[in-house]
Amino acid sequence: MGKEILFHMEDASSVRPHELEYLEPAITRVHKLIHSRKGPGGEFAGWVDLPLNYDREEFNRIKETARKIRETSEVFIVIGVGGSYLGARSALELLQHSFYNQLPANKRKGPEIYFAGFNISPAYLTHLLDITREKELTLNVISKSGTTLEPALSFRVFRDLLEKRYGKKGARERIVATTDKSKGALKKLADEEGYTTFTVPEDIGGRYSVLTAVGLLPISVGGIDIDEIMKGAAVGHQLYGRESLAENACYQYAATRNILYRKGKVIELLATYDPAFLYFSEWWKQLFGESEGKDGKGIFPASASFTRDLHSLGQLIQDGCRNLFSTTLWIESPAVDKEIDKLEEDIDGLDYLAGKSFHFVNNKACRGVMAAHASGGVPSLKITVPEQTPFYYGQMVYFFEKACAASAYLLGVNPFDQPGVEAYKKKMFSLLAKP
Repeated sequence: MGKEILFHMEDASSVRPHELEYLEPAITRVHKLIHSRKGPGGEFAGWVDLPLNYDREEFNRIKETARKIRETSEVFIVIGVGGSYLGARSALELLQHSFYNQLPANKRKGPEIYFAGFNISPAYLTHLLDITREKELTLNVISKSGTTLEPALSFRVFRDLLEKRYGKKGARERIVATTDKSKGALKKLADEEGYTTFTVPEDIGGRYSVLTAVGLLPISVGGIDIDEIMKGAAVGHQLYGRESLAENACYQYAATRNILYRKGKVIELLATYDPAFLYFSEWWKQLFGESEGKDGKGIFPASASFTRDLHSLGQLIQDGCRNLFSTTLWIESPAVDKEIDKLEEDIDGLDYLAGKSFHFVNNKACRGVMAAHASGGVPSLKITVPEQTPFYYGQMVYFFEKACAASAYLLGVNPFDQPGVEAYKKKMFSLLAKP
């Protein structure tokens, strides 16, 4: 099975062992709710067994479609908002070259990849058109309904561009729709136009959908091995399918954050130490924010990129209001490391680090920050991922999905609905005078 994702607390005094023991009966009930799919929102818990029973025929179509896109396109644009793009973007940024789109075509594994439809910014859309207009394009529009405002508006623009450039027949060869199996405006259009289509599963909500066609097609277009991702998720299913709190790291994480919440720690800061984690942090924030934030409850999910943000947020975290805890997400073996060289003149006084690696220094920074936070009254948790690979990405996704569902049930809320999301839509459409 290989190495596992590990969880521990830097400051053992923040949560005592007996506090976790007291939650064991609750974890057992939560485990049964998740796996029986009889808990609130259980009809959307299809993600639980997805790593074992995903549609192999569609999975192979995803890989074949991705191969064709890599061969025929200079640019691939993913149109979606929320769970329709965050998962894919998190994987692409975590597992690709940091400057993937700027690499020469012969050094990339596929086309340049850009995202649209997650905002209503005229500048962003215009600038994206500017850099992609003269290149061979393929679109992947992702929407269960096809009427969500942000992606629908962007799709209008790019669909029109493709039809004017390639004609209707040529455009349909360059549009892939990931949508509902049988209904909705996008499904209707896709059937009428003959677009290649993939399915948004009915029993999996958007923020849990990264391991479906929603996330896997863009990830595969980026040249990332999605077989390895699903293998990692399958191992996650086994590891985090254990009922015992003592043997299940994701339940330990869920239980610990629940205990801290009851002690007034209402903000969780996800701290990462590589910019490649930026969009994984955004995916994590949606996952926990939409799952827990309801009925007047929920831990506010925030994120920081260290060591950069130590020079802006560090003071507040260390000495500010004691209403938060930090969770460090750490990669034990990064994809790339670099040794520090000795200079002829030690002008900056850093020759004492010569022969060490940047990861070594980053690790010492991480350990120092965690120790400082713990000493300053900020409970400090750590989740350690063995390697920065597709396999462990899949395992990491499953770890957090399972922990999130457990956390929400411990709070007494439905992990799979998002009634508050509809509130702003109603107000917005009212102001837009939607008929």
